[in-house]
Amino acid sequence: MRQIVLDTETTGLSTEQGHRIIEIGCIELVNRRFTGREYHRFLNPEREIDEGAEAVHGISLADLKGQPRFSDIAGELLEFIHGAELVIHNAEFDVGFLEHELRLMDHPRPRISDHSLVLDTLSLARELHPGQRNSLDALCKRYEVDSSRRDLHGALIDAELLARVYLAMTGGQAALLLDEEKDSINHEINGLELVERQAGLKLVVTRANDEELAAHEAMLDRIAKGGSCVWRDRG
Repeated sequence: MRQIVLDTETTGLSTEQGHRIIEIGCIELVNRRFTGREYHRFLNPEREIDEGAEAVHGISLADLKGQPRFSDIAGELLEFIHGAELVIHNAEFDVGFLEHELRLMDHPRPRISDHSLVLDTLSLARELHPGQRNSLDALCKRYEVDSSRRDLHGALIDAELLARVYLAMTGGQAALLLDEEKDSINHEINGLELVERQAGLKLVVTRANDEELAAHEAMLDRIAKGGSCVWRDRG
């Protein structure tokens, strides 16, 4: 399964006020493993950046001088995410901005759902942790994902942190360890050794013979005499 963990930074909070995307960061996962492929672009929004937004991500308009416009990179971005499941924290925000940019350039397929599925990790976190803080920062702390390299918000580093949070939230820390040690056959987690199945390895399955099956049924008959036999009830 191919997934793209995506994050954006913008000039402000609302497309209705004409705000634009200034940074896009994407991290690729295939079968819950980091592939090393990523997509990252800074963009010229052709407008001023709100002071509050700049305080969050630290990107000024001067920093974006000479960067491409969204319309210049839309094709390569859509090609990168095509057919994948997008993993986004507060997907309504990022998808709304992406679709706004596509509409501004009169793209024939401006809906992100025409290109990719979308999984909102904020909705998932709220289901798993109702009544708790579920910001990316809060989730990093909860799942012990190291965010010490991050002083300000940035699309690529936030996408990487979200990828690690998502793997921890949906499959446990084992997924992260297996990714980091993917060249090793044996892994140790909490003192237990995990062994990956080697290519070509055939597992031996020993099935019960007729005599053993008959003995098993006789035992169930004796259990059933005392009341309900759950093994048969569930069958």
